[in-house]
Amino acid sequence: MAIIQLEDVNKEFGKGKNTVAALKSIDLEIQQGEFVAVVGPSGCGKSTLLHVMAGLEQPSGGRVLLDAVDVTLISERDLPKVRAQKIGFVFQAFLLIEDLTAYENVESVLWPNEELTKETQEKMTLEVLRDVDMLERRDHFPRQMSGGEQQRVAIARALVNKPPILFCDEPTGNLDSKIGDSIMKDISTLAKEKNMTVVLVTHNEDLTKYAKRVLHMKDGAIR
Repeated sequence: MAIIQLEDVNKEFGKGKNTVAALKSIDLEIQQGEFVAVVGPSGCGKSTLLHVMAGLEQPSGGRVLLDAVDVTLISERDLPKVRAQKIGFVFQAFLLIEDLTAYENVESVLWPNEELTKETQEKMTLEVLRDVDMLERRDHFPRQMSGGEQQRVAIARALVNKPPILFCDEPTGNLDSKIGDSIMKDISTLAKEKNMTVVLVTHNEDLTKYAKRVLHMKDGAIR
């Protein structure tokens, strides 16, 4: 069974003559454990596609199902809870909180979950920092870390809830090629170990070597 399903998904921005069709009748299924890369030039709609898949933006039409849950029918109030259960998201810009240490940036994802004891939160946080080889840097602030180290912390933050799906939006865009390749190896290895589904959006064709399937986008459609 597909863990991600898109059925006739459309996304439009603007109104009237200024309407721009960012996504055009997208039908797509992605299986559990599959690593899919979405590539295409800037402005083709690939980041919009990722955001719609993740429930960060609502489509203008069609349905989006994550692990059999139709996120287009869920209220804005309940969407964050569903996203916390179903997905992790790695952004190009890291988006770490500057006043928190690496450990605190990762653990902060768990703070709203009142069902987890402090000891359980600590165990989960240390485990995922160990997975990305950042355990020894856990007390460092973002300004004390390199770009590659910050992205590893961002990956740990995305994975600490053990989500079945990981979305990556240009995760190596702010890194040099050597560090970026190392980050992609980390993501690929962790995905295999945890049987995660990974959807990677990138304009860098070199990164498609990590994917089982490559989707090419142009003008809001999958070609």
